[in-house]
Amino acid sequence: SSVVSLQMSSEKPSLPGDELGVETEASSVTVPEAPLDAGRDGWDSKVEYFLAQVGFSVGLGNVWRFPYLCHQNGGGAFLLLYVLLMVLVGVPLFFLELAAGQSIRQGSIGVWRHISPKLVGIGYSSCVVCFFVALYYNVIIGWSIFYLMNSFKNPLPWEQCPKEGNTTVPECSASSATSYFWFRKALDVSDSIEETGEFNPVITGCLAAAWLIVCLAMYKGIKSSGKVMYFSSIFPYVVLLCFLIRGLMLDGAAEGVKYMIYPRLELWRDVQVWRQAATQVFFALGLGFGSVIAYSSYNPRNNNCHRDAITVATINFLTSVLASLVVFAVLGFRAKTIAKNCITRNLKLVVDMGSSSITLPPLLINVTDMSVSLQQYAHWYSNQGNQLNIGVEGTGLAFIAFTEAMTRFPASPFWSALFFLMLLNLGLSTMFGTMAGILTPLTDTFTKLRKHKLCFTVCSCVLGFVIGLLFTQRCGNYFVVMFDDYSATLPLIIVVVFQTWSVAWVYGADRFLADIRQMLGRPVSVVYKYLWKYVCLLAMLGLLGASLLNMTIIRPQYTAWNRDKAAEVKLAYPTWALVVLSSLIIISVLPVPVGYLNARLRQRFNQSALGAEASYAPCSTTDMDCAPLSTPLVGDVDYSTALAEENYRLHPQGQEGEESTV
Repeated sequence: SSVVSLQMSSEKPSLPGDELGVETEASSVTVPEAPLDAGRDGWDSKVEYFLAQVGFSVGLGNVWRFPYLCHQNGGGAFLLLYVLLMVLVGVPLFFLELAAGQSIRQGSIGVWRHISPKLVGIGYSSCVVCFFVALYYNVIIGWSIFYLMNSFKNPLPWEQCPKEGNTTVPECSASSATSYFWFRKALDVSDSIEETGEFNPVITGCLAAAWLIVCLAMYKGIKSSGKVMYFSSIFPYVVLLCFLIRGLMLDGAAEGVKYMIYPRLELWRDVQVWRQAATQVFFALGLGFGSVIAYSSYNPRNNNCHRDAITVATINFLTSVLASLVVFAVLGFRAKTIAKNCITRNLKLVVDMGSSSITLPPLLINVTDMSVSLQQYAHWYSNQGNQLNIGVEGTGLAFIAFTEAMTRFPASPFWSALFFLMLLNLGLSTMFGTMAGILTPLTDTFTKLRKHKLCFTVCSCVLGFVIGLLFTQRCGNYFVVMFDDYSATLPLIIVVVFQTWSVAWVYGADRFLADIRQMLGRPVSVVYKYLWKYVCLLAMLGLLGASLLNMTIIRPQYTAWNRDKAAEVKLAYPTWALVVLSSLIIISVLPVPVGYLNARLRQRFNQSALGAEASYAPCSTTDMDCAPLSTPLVGDVDYSTALAEENYRLHPQGQEGEESTV
């Protein structure tokens, strides 16, 4: 039987590097003692780790996307559906990633290579997706920096339309001050994605500042980013609570909140509502990025990752509800203010029509009384007012509407600065996790990168900024939408499908639960076995199929700002853009089949040191802190006999500086 020599310690020692190698013989597997200079970092405290996981999972989507989906898809009915999918799909998959990273103590590449060298491409796909997401996500952070800088002006620059001589700019008059500032001043956006080449110098500078902040926070890995999390993860909750208290005091807040929670269960019959709820659960927890695995890999092996999974998922949901309450309270105030102005304007119009030669039917309200309530006006409009063809102003996009509502607050620059500082922190905490999903797996896998981690981090940020210049063009906003819609959604779903299949069927759900039991010192519910094997896998395959079907039925489109119409219009992507977005999907998923073919070819040509088929090794159940970083360990249970019976063998280390796969 195989004998593994491990030196246990009560402290949390460093993990050594790949350069140590493994000498594998027929009767023994020896792990050499780790040198002290090849260590792997660990969290300084459980608080840092917990804030990092919460900060990564709670992002801009909780403030922007979740309230919008809740509004569009049935209010309280969407909340119930979201909770159901979170319990049945989100928490089990989140727990799976936490347990895998904590057990194997490596990034996403090492985790899936540990299960089988043929699956190593899953980890590389996660890295590619993280890189694509980091490119455009930092642009959004740059936008937040731009608005934050402009929030210190009084009055706010988006509070009133600018003037050309004595007249208001026509484009602003036809839309709104906030829309004009966003599309014309902040983005200086072009009319279509095809107008490329002109750069926005201000946004380019903000993007450089965003990458500089990320680089300074990540230059020492989790040793530096963990400290930043104390502020970037906690501050948004302080701001949200301040906005909630202020928002609930506004006139119209109750109507907004009531609209949010009122359940419209009939929308459950719509398949798209289920697809959007599942997609939101998927992205809310950051599944498939590899960041969850990376963060948990720095934990001690006896950490209660099951409790962490439930706690982080609960906090994520409550944060989404809190953000929705804030947004709907503020938008309720904005809607009521607009409605009152509309009532005054329309009643004056009715008075003018009554004083002219136009004959009106007997009116149900006293139009000379400008204090008509919204209920009275709504009743009148539904019976008579709509016959007069009087338009009603809409609320617009959530981001623009929220910004506009803040201009109506007393001391609006203060609230605006607070709001965009919150968005900046939400974006940065998610960005740190995204970068960890790139840096951790690669430095765990390649020795040279680990030896020059600082240089690798700086070069990664510089490369991200250079490629990110694509998004600082006048048409850059349209590329942000393209990357957001197509470089992450489908590839991440595919990655999670492979992850779930690898653990539940290739490695074995029973074996994985046994590893978790030995790691935590107590069993977890066997329900997870059936959730992983059937419910989660079928749900992800269904989401993948629904997303592909939606793409094939509806030609991909984007929303562009038309200068002449001073409004947003739907445009179809040009042919070259379809090629680009298709390439994004293919490049993100390509490492999975390439990794599989590479492993098969190396086996066929006997490039494996063992000269035999390499396959998966059980997750170790012994503390790996003193073991080589990429070494599949054997714990208290001797698995060598079981592996021999199943015709599997432990796979060896690669040479220094090479990927250790087979």
